[in-house]
Amino acid sequence: MFDIRQTKPIRRPAGEAGRRPANLRYVYLLTAFVSIGALLFGYDQGVMGVIVADSRWISSMKPANSWVTGAVVSLYDIGCLIGALSIGFMADHYGRERTLSIACVVFVVGAVLQSASYNITSITIGRVILGFGVGTCAGGVPLYVSEIAPAGLRGRIIGIEQMILCFGELIAFWLNYGFNFLETPDWWRIPLSIQIVPAIVLAIGCWFWVPPSPRWLVQQDRHQCAREVLAQLHGDEAADFQMAEIAQEVAFEKAVATATWADMFKPPVLRVTLLAMGVQFFQQITGTNSILYYTPSLFERGGITDPKTANLATGGVGVVLFVFAWVPIFLFDRLGRKTWLQIGLVGMCGAMIGITVLQWHAEGHPGDSGNYAIVAFPYLFYVFFNISWGVGSWTYATEIFPVMYRAKGNALSTASLWLSCYVVAQASPPIASAIGWGLYIIYSCICVVAFVFVRYAMGRYLITEYANQAEC
Repeated sequence: MFDIRQTKPIRRPAGEAGRRPANLRYVYLLTAFVSIGALLFGYDQGVMGVIVADSRWISSMKPANSWVTGAVVSLYDIGCLIGALSIGFMADHYGRERTLSIACVVFVVGAVLQSASYNITSITIGRVILGFGVGTCAGGVPLYVSEIAPAGLRGRIIGIEQMILCFGELIAFWLNYGFNFLETPDWWRIPLSIQIVPAIVLAIGCWFWVPPSPRWLVQQDRHQCAREVLAQLHGDEAADFQMAEIAQEVAFEKAVATATWADMFKPPVLRVTLLAMGVQFFQQITGTNSILYYTPSLFERGGITDPKTANLATGGVGVVLFVFAWVPIFLFDRLGRKTWLQIGLVGMCGAMIGITVLQWHAEGHPGDSGNYAIVAFPYLFYVFFNISWGVGSWTYATEIFPVMYRAKGNALSTASLWLSCYVVAQASPPIASAIGWGLYIIYSCICVVAFVFVRYAMGRYLITEYANQAEC
């Protein structure tokens, strides 16, 4: 009978002898490969902004108003929310890597449907289906890499994932900019179709090449296989120590209880759940995707009326995202999680205030060359976002759960992120139409609230073996 789970024995290659050292190159290679899921995440975060602002797409799809445009963009996040919630079941039952394969198959179906659409209904359905795949990848990738990475490198490893996510956004922005010059009214179908290729590559690779998580293998009572995967990743000496540690934890968990969804909302786990969901909620509600999804419209309200210039400036956002995604790879583990989050919020709040002032200026001074200064502030926002919240919220939300709660906790925290992402994507166009630059005053105030949350609510409350990795 066909079994979705990986059941093939994992053994040391024949003829290989001696104690093996840690193979960090293999760890980084696996991280980079499964982070194609993050690339898909980033690509879809960046691809729709230019498309929904394009007059040819509007003429073809005929959205009735800004609420409908917002729905086309934001209902994708509802699909992501459902995908994130599925992680708790799928990752525990089928394995982390097979869950990513399944997610990619769903992703391909949604991508084909949205790129072949000729009305609002079909493209929205396609985006919801695609969103399920993206949401599952968005939760599954950090879960997998956090379980194969040495504790001391976890921030760097997740930083690599964030860098690849930003590379996906960079690709989306510049493909949009290039294909936008085509005369055909259907130019937008090309960037929506291209993403099918990496999704197929990831689906095949996760099914046939990527090894299961050692923790999942222990949970399946496949101890020899788990030990072999650990040895391939961290060397024989570390594998012996880690196997004893993981086996003890899993045996204790099985003897005590199996985590249920209800357990996630009972003390003392309730507070951890709320912290993880809170930090992921604030990652989005502070406005990152209000800028990312609707950058051309932001520049237009800031006085940049030429669509080609606005699209070019939007491509610059992708460059900033990618360049500053490298910073956490080398620096993130040198400071505590809370420190980075607070630094980020100060810069993000300042950038939102700058956008507010320059959109207000553009209202009274249309055509003023000074309006082009608004380009700097979305760039500034993503400098601070990428060195802090882009990595910090995912790392913190993954680290704070004990292993028996981790899959479900990861699902809940990622679902919280997608819920706030939906609110931002749906509400931003009509609010911007109604109050203009007032939208960014709202985001500035939310950044202040998030700062208070990070500084006072997060506290010294890490209850896993990785507590020493997060400063409070």
